[in-house]
Amino acid sequence: MTARRRGARDREDAEMKYVAMIYGNQAKWDSFPVEAWPEAIARQQAFNRKYRESGELIGAYGLADAAAARLVRREGGAVAVTDGPYLETEEYPASFCLLDCDSQERAQEIAADMPFADVDPVELWPVLHESAADG
Repeated sequence: MTARRRGARDREDAEMKYVAMIYGNQAKWDSFPVEAWPEAIARQQAFNRKYRESGELIGAYGLADAAAARLVRREGGAVAVTDGPYLETEEYPASFCLLDCDSQERAQEIAADMPFADVDPVELWPVLHESAADG
């Protein structure tokens, strides 16, 4: 086991940050009835409010369509930008939440409480490193 993996295991029951990712694609958005969007947005806002008030939701972010993604590299010291996304996949990250929880179990409970977690899975990733904001 690598030191990085060992460190993650040692922190499983310590307070940690997690990224909860939701995936989508244009076909999924197109199939969602227009009249259902206001309720879906209200459910997401209620989820955000509930977990911001508990202090466990640091932020919730919706991402642009995959057509807006860009790949940025440095080639020969110059910026090189091409259309993205990097992964060739049917679904792409549509939104994500950054959580700060007392345990992995709590992060899983919150992820399962996300709107539409009963329809599509939420991918939960522990955050292993955080750069200091002031440094």
